[in-house]
Amino acid sequence: MGNNTSSESNLIPLKSNLTHLEDNSNSSRQQQKTATLSNQEPVFTSKQVTYRIPALIYISEDQTYLAFAEKRKTKEDIDADMLVMRRGSWKDDKNEVEWVSGHQLLTSACLPNHRSMNPCPVYEKDSKTLFLFFVCVPNGVSEYEQIRTNKSQGRLCYVTSKDAGKTWSHTTDLTADVIGEQVKDWAPLAVGPGHGVQMKSGRLIIPAYAYRYTGKPDCTSCCCLSFCCFTPYAFALYSDDKGRTWKAGKQMDVESCECQMAEIIDDKGTSTLYCNARTRLGYRMEALSYNSGEVFDNVLTPNKLIETAKGCQGSVLSFVEQSSPLKTWLLYSHPSDPKMRVNLGLYLNKSPLDSSGWSEEPLLILHHGPSAYSDLVEYEPGHFACLLECRKEHENEEIAFLLFELPEKKM
Repeated sequence: MGNNTSSESNLIPLKSNLTHLEDNSNSSRQQQKTATLSNQEPVFTSKQVTYRIPALIYISEDQTYLAFAEKRKTKEDIDADMLVMRRGSWKDDKNEVEWVSGHQLLTSACLPNHRSMNPCPVYEKDSKTLFLFFVCVPNGVSEYEQIRTNKSQGRLCYVTSKDAGKTWSHTTDLTADVIGEQVKDWAPLAVGPGHGVQMKSGRLIIPAYAYRYTGKPDCTSCCCLSFCCFTPYAFALYSDDKGRTWKAGKQMDVESCECQMAEIIDDKGTSTLYCNARTRLGYRMEALSYNSGEVFDNVLTPNKLIETAKGCQGSVLSFVEQSSPLKTWLLYSHPSDPKMRVNLGLYLNKSPLDSSGWSEEPLLILHHGPSAYSDLVEYEPGHFACLLECRKEHENEEIAFLLFELPEKKM
């Protein structure tokens, strides 16, 4: 494992910014409210290589943030190389996050002659085991090549850490045991990207998706073997034994690509798994599972959350609103422009089992300007962090980190 660390550190202090907000209960009234946003801190940045596909997790026992990304030679997926990680520690006495200088190359998170992509971490609290899922794709094989040949060449893999990311296991390849023969019917396969979930029951959830051929059965021409003839369908990977064994749930019946999932617990204590996925349809796909990810059989309407151009990954996070009785709310981050990847917006739904509960406008803008993929975490009640692709000229210039709080009047 290659480490690049030193005693130097970067600090992220909190400061107050005036940010435009909208009342979720009355979309016609807009006011200026005060939210708390930290300065954005570059976590992965370089002029020689590209860092893409952020994933973030917070381990409360150690007050540690672990930020993950793909290191690429260029911004193209075929030029992905390996996964990298950077560690940040919360300092109570300074009210700051202190980042270790330099990143760690996750050299064990790979297969020979493959590139590692789509980091997706989840933490098993009882055993204190961090799982980092990803896919390994043969070097030189692009997503388009897998579409063109109607053949999935990705491998479903993970590594684990028992010490909050300081050391990692060797890679475990789950493809044969978990996906099995159905991989023959798939084109590209991937997870997340972004964080997974541990449900109230202890079940671990990893969001995933795979493309299937949906064109005409007798069509084999090169012009038809393209993205328009293939449709992605999301599903959940899950484990009920602390990650020792894994199963794959049923793929959804509607278009659903890159996705994240969140647990919603209602006032009766009933658990529902929520999925929010990228599409090419101009809106996000939202669905509910009543059996913890085995099947998503309730696709939500109306489709209020817009999609950006041909689509972009978004992050979703459930959190407990501190009231009596306790309620689960949803946060969602995604570029807020329907045509361009700009102005990363944060949206709030106070009635998460109802897709009409989303506001028409972002609750606040996490980044003004070019921005794309993101990942949200809650590090203590009512306090959140976001890892995001952004910059001034182009959304893939760097991956940055910020802390934020929701304004009290909106909670």
